[in-house]
Amino acid sequence: MQWPGYWEKDYEITFAKMADIISRYEKLHILYKTDKIYANAQKAISDIGGNPKNTNIFWHKVPYNNAWMRDNGPVYVLNYNELRIQNWDFNAWGGAFGSDIPFTLDNKIPDKVGTILNLPVDYVNIVHERGNLEFNGLDTVILNWSTIGDPSRNLHYNKQRAEHDLKTLFGVTNVIFIEGIPSGDRTKGHVDGIARFIGTSTVVVVQCTSRSLCQTDSKDADIYDKAAKIIQEAGLNVIREPIEGFVKYNNQMFDTNYMNWLVGNGFVIAPGFGKLETDLAAKSRIESYFPNREVHIIEMLSSWAAGGGVHCHTNDQPAFSLSK
Repeated sequence: MQWPGYWEKDYEITFAKMADIISRYEKLHILYKTDKIYANAQKAISDIGGNPKNTNIFWHKVPYNNAWMRDNGPVYVLNYNELRIQNWDFNAWGGAFGSDIPFTLDNKIPDKVGTILNLPVDYVNIVHERGNLEFNGLDTVILNWSTIGDPSRNLHYNKQRAEHDLKTLFGVTNVIFIEGIPSGDRTKGHVDGIARFIGTSTVVVVQCTSRSLCQTDSKDADIYDKAAKIIQEAGLNVIREPIEGFVKYNNQMFDTNYMNWLVGNGFVIAPGFGKLETDLAAKSRIESYFPNREVHIIEMLSSWAAGGGVHCHTNDQPAFSLSK
């Protein structure tokens, strides 16, 4: 994780809760920019009852810009039994947040992580974010063409070239493109808010309901329904994840979409919306998706209002099976 800086301080409690939960189950590397931010982070974790001195937490002083490491951080691949990092180009979501958002330091983070973990780094001259890559860990990747094909990211890129690149870079045999940008999606379509694998052949796809802001006959409903159809026609099983409500926060209205979860070793963390009825119902559904993991819900309205959730804030290293 890249600990939030001064202008992102609203996320600090969320980060403290994430750090506390993750470090109970597995190793956690936290990047911080300054000694002051390091002190703030330690205090924040202590204040919520966590232990910043937990031996599972590793602190690294590294320069960066923002607190959304899913998208600027490393992409891990296994190449001929060697674990490597890919450093894709990053331009702050195709300028979705305005030209004044800095990102040059974020673009160097995969190199820094490679040094920390002693892993080789390969450079990929394609602008893209890991939040728009959903793998089944075997042979398939799902992503939103509206993101990787965005001219603000990759001018004159086409699906045929993208499919070839993805198969070459990841060794997958199946590339599934969904399309469309849901209302209010500041990433311009990341798949991690639309469709998520819960097994090698089963995908959960979000669904509008009569209780959500996105009604069943809306543009967003059409995007989600078409995504489910495309994924199903590709031969995968689809489960629909209903949006059962909406909330208002800082004069913004948004749906209670819980898809932006993080799966770890024995646990799942999903974003919460401070709405007990929908939070508990979502927790129960996610527990059914991951019956062998403990599910935690963290209220993170400040992060959601800024464009993401727990998956967006973190960057996990997948568990690869190394052949003997």
